[in-house]
Order: sequence, then C-alpha cells, then structure tokens
Amino acid sequence: MIKNIIFDFGNVIAQFYPEKLTAPFVSDEKTRKQISDVVFDRLYWDRLDDGTISDDEVKAEICKRVPKELCRVACTVYDNWICSMTPVEGIKDIVFALKESGKKLYLLSNISIGFAENYHKVPWIKEILDCFDGLVFSGVVGMVKPDREIFEYLLDTFSLEADECFFVDDSAKNISGAENAGIKGYLFDGDASALSATLTNIGILR
Repeated sequence: MIKNIIFDFGNVIAQFYPEKLTAPFVSDEKTRKQISDVVFDRLYWDRLDDGTISDDEVKAEICKRVPKELCRVACTVYDNWICSMTPVEGIKDIVFALKESGKKLYLLSNISIGFAENYHKVPWIKEILDCFDGLVFSGVVGMVKPDREIFEYLLDTFSLEADECFFVDDSAKNISGAENAGIKGYLFDGDASALSATLTNIGILR
C-alpha cells in the first residue's frame, strides 16, 4: 500500500526554464539567451546540486564569462531565480488533495543550498512545501539523484519503506534511480491531470 508520495521540485512543482527565469530582467531576446546560457550552465548547477560551490563563487564565474556591462544584470538574474519561479499548472491541487487524504509527502530534489535557505521567502513555494513531512535537498546532504544513496538517505531519515513510496520526477534517469532503490516511479511530463488520473487509478487519490 502506498503511504508516501515523493516529489521532485524543478518541472514537477515549479517550472524551471532558464530563459523564463531571465525574462523579468532582460527584455532583449538575444541578450536574454546569452545570459541564460551562462547563468544556468550545468557547469555550475551540477556543483550547486552536490553542494560543492557557493552562490558567491558562481557569480564570480558568471562575471568572467559575460561582457562587463552584463555582469550586474546576470548576477541579478542569479540572485532572483527562486523568486522568478512559477508553479506547474495543477500541481498545487494535487499536493493539497494528497495532504487532505492523509498521505505523507516528501521532497527529494537536486537543488542548491541557497534554495534550501531561501525558498520560504517565496509565498507560493512556502505554502506548498509547508504541506510536506520531509524535505531532502541534494546540495545540503551532498548526494544527488539518480544515485541510489540519496534515495536510501530519504528512506532511512524518515523511516520509510520503499514499497510504500511513490516517486514523481521529470527525469527518466531519476526514475530509474528510485526503482533501483525499490521505489515505484512516475515520469512526469508536465501534465498534472494525467498524474492525478494515475494517482486515482492506482488508489492513491480518491
């Protein structure tokens, strides 16, 4: 019996599209892409995910790669990416319905220490994550999906049984990682109504 639902964050709860996160600060399309490509480069974000680089170090590296006149706005984009996020359509209703039904909710996200420290400043994110019974941020624990160890860390930390968990993520690699740890996975494609239907069909939602 499924008792626990584990959610990823980016592109499951919140939309994470670099140019959309840059758009509030850069109107010119060419410049927006130029800044997005640097600010959201996996060169930095993989290290943010595993907690091996700081926000200040990222901004210093960004300023080395963009023209001098774009350094300030590029750093502004970086400093405000959390505030610029918007929810995936329909996901709030699913989270609230699961909570009301008595399911336990957990977050397992490859995401930075900076996010872990500051997400509560964004009202809609705080509202959703306040519903969760446990949060695991990769940057904080120094482990990342799809490695099996981070799934086992979640299970051990919150005393969960793998066969009682259902994991929702937008990455096929992460779903495979969950399944390697004995957790049933669902590959989310942005369609909250399809997720809701699946949860209903397998008896998690009624």
